[in-house]
Amino acid sequence: MDVYEAVTSRRAVRGFTDREVPKEALQRVVSAAAWTPSASNLQPWHAYVLTGEPLSELKKHVRERIAAGEPWDEPEYVQYPATLKSPYRERRSEFGAQRYGSLGIAREDWEARQRAATANWECFGAPVALFCYIDRDLGPAQWSDVGMFLQTVMLLLRAEGLHSCAQMAWAKYRTSVAEILSPPDELLLFCGMSIGYEDLTISHPRTGRARLEETVSFVGS
Repeated sequence: MDVYEAVTSRRAVRGFTDREVPKEALQRVVSAAAWTPSASNLQPWHAYVLTGEPLSELKKHVRERIAAGEPWDEPEYVQYPATLKSPYRERRSEFGAQRYGSLGIAREDWEARQRAATANWECFGAPVALFCYIDRDLGPAQWSDVGMFLQTVMLLLRAEGLHSCAQMAWAKYRTSVAEILSPPDELLLFCGMSIGYEDLTISHPRTGRARLEETVSFVGS
């Protein structure tokens, strides 16, 4: 698979089979992703790859919290501005309409939307989860480096025939994740990522992209 195919075939898959992912494939991916560029070579990411019984225990813990009606953990970073301006507001709205529309959930059915959201914390059935942390003392430039690391991981997973779904939703249960992983106090959980083989029996509508002229300007001849 060439890099163009990896980029265009990568998407957020929200339905996986329970087929085991070879540990060797995961090791190849994270080893190669270590070559992700970062400013001054800080390499500000720290990833945990979780499988088997520890992942099952994490899912069980979060499931129990949801059933008990426990609130989400206090956020440690702002995921979205309080008010999104145009065109970002419209893009987010279009995504929501497509995502929940594909599930037959009406926009105003908040309870059904919440139930659908709980699939995040089941990793959409995936047998592997990656949790990506960053040192809380680092700044915006290092956060962008972490984003490049995550993108590199997702593209390398495609080369292995695997799919993924990056999930900031895991930050809402960061304390549960920490109980399983025991990360150092200086690390902040940015996101999780579900990894596995796509369940082809589930429809995954592809989210569109803005027209090129909306996001890119060519200057010069």
